[in-house]
Amino acid sequence: GDSVITVQLTEEDKVEDDVVFYLVFTGSTVQHCTSTRKINPGSLETISPGHDCCETVKVALCASREGHPVLVVAEESFQFVQDEAYDAAQFLATCAGNQQALNFTRFLDRSRPPAADVDFLDEKVALAFRHLKLPAEWNVLGADQSLTENIPRETLMHFAVRLGLLRLTWFLLQQPGGRGALSIHNNEGATPVSLALERGYQKLHQLLTEEEAREPDSWSTLSHTVHSGDYSVKHHRGLDVYLLTAEA
Repeated sequence: GDSVITVQLTEEDKVEDDVVFYLVFTGSTVQHCTSTRKINPGSLETISPGHDCCETVKVALCASREGHPVLVVAEESFQFVQDEAYDAAQFLATCAGNQQALNFTRFLDRSRPPAADVDFLDEKVALAFRHLKLPAEWNVLGADQSLTENIPRETLMHFAVRLGLLRLTWFLLQQPGGRGALSIHNNEGATPVSLALERGYQKLHQLLTEEEAREPDSWSTLSHTVHSGDYSVKHHRGLDVYLLTAEA
């Protein structure tokens, strides 16, 4: 999800300015409808929706004009593929609270990937996390809520902060258990806050310690989502397009 899609119109489809185009994606359990913006008379642009599973869906280009029925202009298939970011997000989501798995992720820290790779990893994994269908009871600290804050342990927040993953840290902060994870010490006595300070991640430290800290700029330009029952509406600020997702 959140990739730019360009639609090329044929000569006969180039119509008056009062015609509005939409893309409708129909999957096995979820349907998405995206608005588009016109780049020029022959091209449209929109954002691909974050889908709930990896499958081939039907996508229809629809045209709407006030006082007229909605027309299906063209149909095509569109494939959502499983990539490394999706795998990583699923792995991390299932590892919340699993000490063996969380300690295993620490080997990434020893290899210290270049800053550009970290930024790419941060953006892709955070996006994949946002599109995962997390269980209602999912918690950053794992399923065992009987553990007290005094028990030293590794958390998903330690993982995100240790690698300097700004967007993933922001996402985790908004989830159940996210704020609680900030005061938990690991076996070396480090909290996510002290790790950020120790490693010189100033923006990350600010994000974790300021009550009114705003989401990272690079992240906030992407999209804002509002949920209501089986529906959600997302506004992609960069392109100023809207996406309606409905569970079938």
